[in-house]
Amino acid sequence: MRQITECGGLMDSDDTPPLRLVETSPEVLVHTTADRLMASRHWLLSTLDVTKRDRARMEWQEQSVTLLPLGTLFSAVRIPERVVHAAARTDNPQMVDLFLAAALDDGPVIHDLASRRYYVLVPASMPARWHEAAGLWRTGLGVDCLGSGTLLGVPPTDVVLLDVLTNRSYWSVPMFSAGVLCDPQAVARMIAAAALKIDRDAEA
Repeated sequence: MRQITECGGLMDSDDTPPLRLVETSPEVLVHTTADRLMASRHWLLSTLDVTKRDRARMEWQEQSVTLLPLGTLFSAVRIPERVVHAAARTDNPQMVDLFLAAALDDGPVIHDLASRRYYVLVPASMPARWHEAAGLWRTGLGVDCLGSGTLLGVPPTDVVLLDVLTNRSYWSVPMFSAGVLCDPQAVARMIAAAALKIDRDAEA
């Protein structure tokens, strides 16, 4: 089986999201942002054999990216920047991040600045179940569903800020809950909106 590697860019791993102080009663269990990011980190690493997880942790620390296999716990929809910009109707990265969070109900998205692509994390079954639609997306928009046999470059879960100086990958929409992925229907709606906008611009 041919193995494809989707390498994300790199970003300094010390860019951490702000944490909020939460007041609550003693009997209420509170999961902080740091706790949730750590849980997501462990979930992502569970795609690897136990013997390979230490290497991945080291790569996250030293290179701010590691390769994780798709098609087991999750897959990814690779979308060119121009398509996402068309759906968001802006190319401002911060505004695009906000748009993606709203359009995909806070489902996780990686932005690879080096390749000018977004990777939307979806259930592992999406490439097979959406095969026909994926073929149309690939031909018309350069969008592709990546699944089994593909390695994706994934930044650490706490790298959630854009850094244009390093041009490295970051979480455009952070994975704040382990195992919570983007709804394929929401992804399809976003791609359809982008296609409509691109077609209208071409006719203008």
